[in-house]
Amino acid sequence: MNSFLPFTRPTIDEQTIAEVAQVLRSGWLASGPKVKAFEAALSQYCGGRPVRTQTSATASLEHALLACGIGAGDEVIVPAMSFVASANVVVRTGARPVFVDVNLDTRNIDLDQAEAAVSARTRAIMPVHLCGMPVDCDRVYALAERHQLRVIEDAAQAMGSSYRGRRIGSFGDLVCFSFHPNKNITSIEGGAVVGGSPEEVHELELHRFHGQEKSAADAFETYFAGGKANLTDVAACVGLGQLRRLEEFNARRRDLAARYFELWGEDAPLALPARGDAGHNWHMFAARLPLERLRISRLEFIEAMAARGIGIGVHYPAIHLFSAYRALGYREGQFPNAERIGRETVTLPLFPAMSFEDVGRVVHATNEVLREAKR
Repeated sequence: MNSFLPFTRPTIDEQTIAEVAQVLRSGWLASGPKVKAFEAALSQYCGGRPVRTQTSATASLEHALLACGIGAGDEVIVPAMSFVASANVVVRTGARPVFVDVNLDTRNIDLDQAEAAVSARTRAIMPVHLCGMPVDCDRVYALAERHQLRVIEDAAQAMGSSYRGRRIGSFGDLVCFSFHPNKNITSIEGGAVVGGSPEEVHELELHRFHGQEKSAADAFETYFAGGKANLTDVAACVGLGQLRRLEEFNARRRDLAARYFELWGEDAPLALPARGDAGHNWHMFAARLPLERLRISRLEFIEAMAARGIGIGVHYPAIHLFSAYRALGYREGQFPNAERIGRETVTLPLFPAMSFEDVGRVVHATNEVLREAKR
């Protein structure tokens, strides 16, 4: 009997577990030497750029926006297809997310629409490297230069991806990574902002700890009513163990994705994701169901796969159709590609501990369910 195959699962090795136990025994559990070491390792990975960690990539994105001075009355261009956090953080600063559509195959931001969406209030653009597929960074930064915009890269899913041979995070404006358990590396929960001027890096430090700065053992100053989002040493220790295996993990992801394409060839019964190039880290393998040709719904497909021992994810609903964004005036029909992806997408299992046999199980089960569901 095959065990249940989830759509993703983190790999934590015994060395990391032992190192976490050492941190627990040390008595230093909050931000300390491990956080400094993790930030230094991430900086080295990103070509020596400054790195500041947070407790989530959501906090990373929000703090990056705030460090750029974005707030009430400003607009930020955001793709309508992403996790809702990409837009939520804009709203939380007091600014307005201005949605644009995405490419149906790559799922990344439509830069022609982005350019058309620039207004006198636009302060920034937030491209999302969805599923780890890098956006066209040359075009993004050319657009930003033409209109004097900041670029906040939502690279939550792009750890280890590269664009034209350059690692995402090693160049550009402010780049935000996620270390959620579902990501290519994890710190249990966590995120990081890469880049920024010395003044902006200082702002990031203030935003993650109450807007407060300590200048001596008995000297504190609080500059604004900040929140609290400082990473723990326990989380950073997990992150360090994961980072040393990032290239191994991503190489395995690429092999597994290649196996999906090999087994399905030209006859896949669903729309496979765009393949991209060697710079794709294959954070997720998200395909689209041909619902117009099926007698079952997406939910029924997910249930049929679960009955065969295979977990399926959904990444993501189109952001502008949520109630919070309908309340801002957005409506169905504005961004058809994002809406279609949101309706049809299913995320198939893909994580480093999978075997080629597991990929075969997924392909066989998908073929079987969709064959039986044809109209």
